[in-house]
Amino acid sequence: MQMPGFAVPEALVTEILSKLPVQSLICFNCICKYWCSSFQTPRFISKHYHNNLKSNNLNPVLKRFDGNSNLAYFSQLSVEKDENFLVKQNISLPFFMHDSPFVWSARHGLFCLHSSCMNGEEVAIWNPSTREFKILPPSSVQRPTYPGLTCDLVMFDCGAFEFDFKTDDYKFIRFVTLCFVNSECGIESPDDVSQVELYSLKCNSWKEIPSPNYRPFDSDLSNNCLDGICSWKIIIGNSPYEKVMILSLDMANEKFSVSPILEFVGFFLKTNIEVLVFNGSVGVLVYPVEGIDKSFDLWVINGGVWTKQFSIESIPGVVNPLGFWKNDELFLLNTNYEVVLFDPST
Repeated sequence: MQMPGFAVPEALVTEILSKLPVQSLICFNCICKYWCSSFQTPRFISKHYHNNLKSNNLNPVLKRFDGNSNLAYFSQLSVEKDENFLVKQNISLPFFMHDSPFVWSARHGLFCLHSSCMNGEEVAIWNPSTREFKILPPSSVQRPTYPGLTCDLVMFDCGAFEFDFKTDDYKFIRFVTLCFVNSECGIESPDDVSQVELYSLKCNSWKEIPSPNYRPFDSDLSNNCLDGICSWKIIIGNSPYEKVMILSLDMANEKFSVSPILEFVGFFLKTNIEVLVFNGSVGVLVYPVEGIDKSFDLWVINGGVWTKQFSIESIPGVVNPLGFWKNDELFLLNTNYEVVLFDPST
């Protein structure tokens, strides 16, 4: 006797699959071509990440360097009980064999890696859980030309990788600086030219967007994006009247804006100011440039008002922050190249 057939709604299948661990999804890649292609869509990646976030099924990843080759690799740390962040596995980067790439943001478990070589423009989106990666196509943005000048150097800075909820698309932005020399005598031109490039994963293409005419500063924390908006620290004005401000880009409308930063963090030449996202708000982590017994102050802005979240009074031997973990815990690096985990609640 033949059993009656029935069809499971596609939305229900997607919901079930989005709650499975990564290893199960890897196995299902071979079962159904439709599932395989669905796993690559921005919507599914975002949904799968947030489901794992709710189930507390995430592992921190630490960028490290091989002492012999001086090349970067990543260590996935265990969060199992009593394992105290032991190294679960080490992951090499097959697509950056002779380079130690910058990590320019991570979103929904996807890492955006950029070449650190001079004039290197290679970019890859990498999923450390599945080992899958996508190398982005070369930029198609045209470089400006000027009579009597030759472009001698192209530098890429301050990249950011974010999910645009309005267009259901992952986007990557980077700032480009063009340096020119005199074509005849080779003397360097005093004026650099700035461009801003934006890559869309959905379109798999680059385009140029209007430059804000500000040169942002890279953040060591790579945690400067929130709800489709990316933020960087900039300095405007001339000495001794410089001001630290926040430059923001809305990935949806691709427009920049500038907002003031708190003015009571100290003189910026003596103070590190890291723009970041903390508990769903844009904030700054402030700590001194010099010294190895550093203190840290965390401020966030809501409704135009800055509020201090916590202060860390002088942790001996700490060099710089690495990033935040669950329950507002802060990873730090000390002078012995050890990772320190600070719990602000205790």
